[in-house]
Amino acid sequence: MRTTTPSDAVLVRRSLHHPEEFEVLFERHAATVLRYLQLRVGYSLAEELMAETFVRAFDARRRFDSRRASALPWLYGIASNLIRMHFRTEERRLRAYRAAAGLETQPGDLTAESVERLHASELAPAIAAALAALPVAQSDVLLLHTYAELTHDEIAEALGISTGSVRKRLHRARRFMAERLGLNGNEEDESVPTPTTVGAVSKQ
Repeated sequence: MRTTTPSDAVLVRRSLHHPEEFEVLFERHAATVLRYLQLRVGYSLAEELMAETFVRAFDARRRFDSRRASALPWLYGIASNLIRMHFRTEERRLRAYRAAAGLETQPGDLTAESVERLHASELAPAIAAALAALPVAQSDVLLLHTYAELTHDEIAEALGISTGSVRKRLHRARRFMAERLGLNGNEEDESVPTPTTVGAVSKQ
C-alpha cells in the first residue's frame, strides 16, 4: 500500500496534539532555512538563528495558516525577523563599544546596512557590497525571491506586507543591484542576482 507524505499544514496541525510531529517539519526544512541564514549572517551565527527559528515556529504553530500547504514562507518570515533583531542588537553592541572606547558615534556610522556588511564576507565582493548597501527591507525581498525562490504572494505572507509592496521593493532592489554591478541599468533582469549566482557566491 502506498503511503502519502503529509503536507506541512497537516504536520503542523497534528503537532498541536502530538508535538513530536513537529520534528518531521524540522527535518524537512532545517537545511533549507540554514542555507538561507548562512547567506544572510554567515556560518558562525546561522545555526543559532536556525534553531531559534524553529523554536519560535513551534511556539507559534497555532497561528500557522493551515490553508498553506508549505511552511517555508512562514519559516523564512520568522528567520528574517530574527535577522533584523540580530542587526539591531549588534548595532547597539557596537555603539556601546564605541562609547566605552571614548569614540563618538557619527550619524550613519552604525546603520543596519553597515552591520549587515560585517557579515557579508561569505559572498563574492561585488555582490556582497551591493547587497550590504541595500536597505534591509529590500534585501529581504530580493533574497527571498532570488535565493529562496518564493513567489510575490509567498514573500508578502512571509514578511507581513502587501504584494504591491513586494513588487515595489523588488523593482527598486533590482534597479539598485543592476546599477551597482554595472549591468547597463537593466533593473528587470532576473539575473540580478539569480538563485544560481547567489547560491554560488554563498559557497565561496
